[in-house]
Amino acid sequence: MDTEISLPEVDTSTLFSRVPFNRLLGLQREFCEAGQARMVLETRDELTNNFEATHGGVIMTLLDVAMSSAALSKSDFQRAVVTIDMSTSFLKPGRGRLVAHGTALGGGRSVCFCEARIEDEAGELVAKAMGTFKYVQP
Repeated sequence: MDTEISLPEVDTSTLFSRVPFNRLLGLQREFCEAGQARMVLETRDELTNNFEATHGGVIMTLLDVAMSSAALSKSDFQRAVVTIDMSTSFLKPGRGRLVAHGTALGGGRSVCFCEARIEDEAGELVAKAMGTFKYVQP
């Protein structure tokens, strides 16, 4: 007699909104589907450095969240992810409204390779990153 084991359905689509740090920064998810994600940040004074530009740590967080969201959507929100590697290039100071575009490029059952870029209000490239994310059970 064959017995089929049924696993509970998993939905990680709300993980982003449940992260207090995302709320603290004011990150907004505009889009997240089919391995693509778009995040927005309205820079405020408390998120800037001594050059009145968005702090590098905030920029890296925005890139990380865009890539991890893309990876989550690539799994149809059936798995969670953790960052295992990230390489970032800063190209110009980020000010005002920043938009991050994340893309899941590929991978397999256990990892997802992603890239992201941040553009400012003028559409100019502020920073870009490559990242590797490990799929884990939520």
